[in-house]
Amino acid sequence: MDGPVYLPINWTFMELTATEVWSSIITAARDVLPEQTFRTWLASTEAVGLSDDTLVVAAPTRFAVEWIEDKYGDLLRDLAGKTMGRPLELRFEHHGTGNRLVFPEIGAASGALVPETQALRPTTEPDARTAVEGAKHAGLNQRYTFERFVVGGNSQLAAAACRGVADSPAQLYNPLFIYGDTGLGKTHLMHAIGHEILGRSPGTQIAYVPSEQFTNEMISAIRSGRTPEFRQRYRRIDVLLVDDVHFLGNKEGTQEEFFHTFNSLYDAHRQIVITSDRPPQEIPGLQERLVSRFEWGLVTDIKPPDFETRVAILQKKATEDRLTLDEEVIEFIARNRKSSVRQLEGAVIKLLAYSSLTRREINLDLAREALGPRLEDEIGLRVTPVEIRQKTAQAWGVTVENLVSKRRTKPLTVPRQVAMYLIKTTLDLPYTEIGALFGGRDHSTVIHSVNKVEADMASNPEFRARVRRLQDELVH
Repeated sequence: MDGPVYLPINWTFMELTATEVWSSIITAARDVLPEQTFRTWLASTEAVGLSDDTLVVAAPTRFAVEWIEDKYGDLLRDLAGKTMGRPLELRFEHHGTGNRLVFPEIGAASGALVPETQALRPTTEPDARTAVEGAKHAGLNQRYTFERFVVGGNSQLAAAACRGVADSPAQLYNPLFIYGDTGLGKTHLMHAIGHEILGRSPGTQIAYVPSEQFTNEMISAIRSGRTPEFRQRYRRIDVLLVDDVHFLGNKEGTQEEFFHTFNSLYDAHRQIVITSDRPPQEIPGLQERLVSRFEWGLVTDIKPPDFETRVAILQKKATEDRLTLDEEVIEFIARNRKSSVRQLEGAVIKLLAYSSLTRREINLDLAREALGPRLEDEIGLRVTPVEIRQKTAQAWGVTVENLVSKRRTKPLTVPRQVAMYLIKTTLDLPYTEIGALFGGRDHSTVIHSVNKVEADMASNPEFRARVRRLQDELVH
């Protein structure tokens, strides 16, 4: 019979995929929840597993998991029962939780091991479905793509290196070692490499594995007498993405196994990408031979984003998640949360939760209530841009009037550049605002001044000490 077919209400949902079941549930939820609530909390979720009586659903952050469970868990379970015709337990978890990682079997997403001569060769007609399945199989987060990563001065080299690796695996930088503090985007870029390679060559075998998981799998293999299988799986991978390698410190047995795995992949011209919270030589308890190998390729870092980059990150997030955030709210968050991208995203989630809970529109006053006072206000109790100009002028024996004038003599240029540098590093004001404090100078002039002071401090110990002394006087 032609026409649409409707499933009876008692249809067993084991005939459906996890994605289909969850899609039915949140479609029903969309009819009873406010649209903004749905977009904020449910639109970015995905079903990741379905057993006989349990559906596992992943959300992008731990806070989102807790919020969905607390505020909408009962509603969603009720809708699940009505939609599926029988009780269905829902379990919510964070996208990045370790127990969701599934190490790929021997064989790519297409079902067979790709011959070595073809493993990293782009296909002329990529199979999008196979690439998506391969990404899930490799443990890649679907949100972590190059398109979703905001490149700033803090991450420019790392992002360019990752693009280069994705374009030419095992040819440019092998290994690629990325280090930096938590929440700056190292894992995001690592996953983006995997997605890009799979998009071009869906049959490529890629594995993303935190170093802790590598350790646990090795211990399990030893206990079960399956060490040869463990080694075979890792040493036949085309692209190995190892996260948080600093956890290997002082684990002698794991380092020994990883050393041989590294050598095997490197000698076979397979790509290796590694992340850590510090450079190789600063990882405590790491064998010198591993330090040496990690430095064979390119070692690059990601620093905390500056104000302009933080604003760009928030603007992109607002656009992608279809959020309405005024510019003053975005700038407030950017000033209030400095240390990491993860902190920025957490601030937005907290603000949305506060807005939903209080049933108030998001504005600057609400942001201040939800996120607390501006962090710079606390610093401002001790130091202001005006005070920095005065102290710098005094330290160099010039007047503030001359410091902000258009004159470009060396006795004025150096302290002017130092004052700009101190305002940027101490208060993190936008370059345009700093330029306005010095006779309306262009933001590019401020950027040049900050970079010049940093370069001079790196090459001139006496100048560095002089700037540091002044900096200490300002913040203490």
